[in-house]
Amino acid sequence: MTTSGGAWPEPRRPTWARRLRGAGWAGLVFVGLLVVLWQLASLAGLVKVFYFPPPTRLALAFWELAWDGFPQGIRIGTHVAVTLERIAQGYLLAVAVAVPLGVLIGWVPALDTLTLPLITFARSVATISLLPLAIVWFGVGELSKVLLIAYGCFWVMLTNVIAGVKYIDPLHVRAARTLDTGPVGIFVRVVLPAALPRMFAGMRIALGVGFMVIVGVEMIGTIHGLGALIMEARTFYRTDISLVGMAVIGLFGFGISAGLGWLERVLLPWERGLESVRR
Repeated sequence: MTTSGGAWPEPRRPTWARRLRGAGWAGLVFVGLLVVLWQLASLAGLVKVFYFPPPTRLALAFWELAWDGFPQGIRIGTHVAVTLERIAQGYLLAVAVAVPLGVLIGWVPALDTLTLPLITFARSVATISLLPLAIVWFGVGELSKVLLIAYGCFWVMLTNVIAGVKYIDPLHVRAARTLDTGPVGIFVRVVLPAALPRMFAGMRIALGVGFMVIVGVEMIGTIHGLGALIMEARTFYRTDISLVGMAVIGLFGFGISAGLGWLERVLLPWERGLESVRR
């Protein structure tokens, strides 16, 4: 079928972005279905309520945390605020040190060669295994907790920044040199924009590490924070409160990771275009 000006435009096919948005809604529906099945399994007696409380029991536990608090009347808002403050301090410290250091190591091949064994060794050391040493060196206060979170995030961030700078397409650098671009111009206009996608990937992975480390570092010397809440609930056999604490950590991690993804799409529009080309 044609018009006076030519053929009708073909129907607009769904792009991968629309399909992914649809997949996001499908994922939410899937999670909701799992929650319903979980509740039904508890009502049918297929799972023991003590070990795996149903969603309705978790809702009551959340209400208890919001109004009465646990332990010693500490409400969920206080736990969340303390945990987020510790993660933010450790995470920002790791990013502030890892980004410039990673750019320098990735840009200078000799530094990359010299530091490779040390980085490979240090990132293999589990952060929680350093907890006893951190207590001896820095005490049981806030400093040891923040530094442990920073340690866990630092190596992930550093590795991604180094890779982002080191594996830039050499054709881009040669093309810039043919245009008489100096070393500083190449670094600012070619190297940094090309490395930013890996840097953002490292920031998102490091954030996940920070949320994993927080439970371990809040095991000692505090009753404030989501990690401490989970450990205290374990002491009193309150599996419902432990699960609520885990759910809150997961929700905050999901939300912050989604925020970083949105920020990456806003700051790196060219990368979004390249992704559509690759698909």
